Amino acid sequence: MEILFTPWRYPYLTSPKSEQPQGCIFCIAASTPETRNALTVYRNDKALVMLNRYPYTNGHLMVAPIAHEARLFDSSDASLRALIRLTAEAQRILSDVYHPDGFNVGMNFGQVAGAGVADHYHLHIVPRWGGDTNFMSVTAQTRLVPEELGVTFDKLQPHFEKIRKDLFA
Repeated sequence: MEILFTPWRYPYLTSPKSEQPQGCIFCIAASTPETRNALTVYRNDKALVMLNRYPYTNGHLMVAPIAHEARLFDSSDASLRALIRLTAEAQRILSDVYHPDGFNVGMNFGQVAGAGVADHYHLHIVPRWGGDTNFMSVTAQTRLVPEELGVTFDKLQPHFEKIRKDLFA
């Protein structure tokens, strides 16, 4: 029998529900000074990029506007431009750091469409590699993510810090 260790999930599973963050994860990420705890690798006044706490693969990022809005048509042009620019930069950074063979990039609007956070839209960027599916996903509905989130954060955050200086200065 194979044993899979997922130590990063233990605090979430065992903490009282009252200790888990209340409110919108994107609004919390937009306002907290604790960017590492919020898994926020980049933010400016219009949009942010954060790691997905429960990723499909290593490097699974989410890009969201700072404004708490449920649909694209609620956003300003400046917010939409920042969202797309950060998505492009995130894809470039993931390409440089992880060298994936492709990407899934997508959005879900509303709970019935699969949005985990229905009232604050966000975009997922999921790096993909040839052969990255395995029997665990098919037979056990389990994903294997070999890299801890702190390691992913440390790999990506310096690259986003560089774009802060180069792109959005």
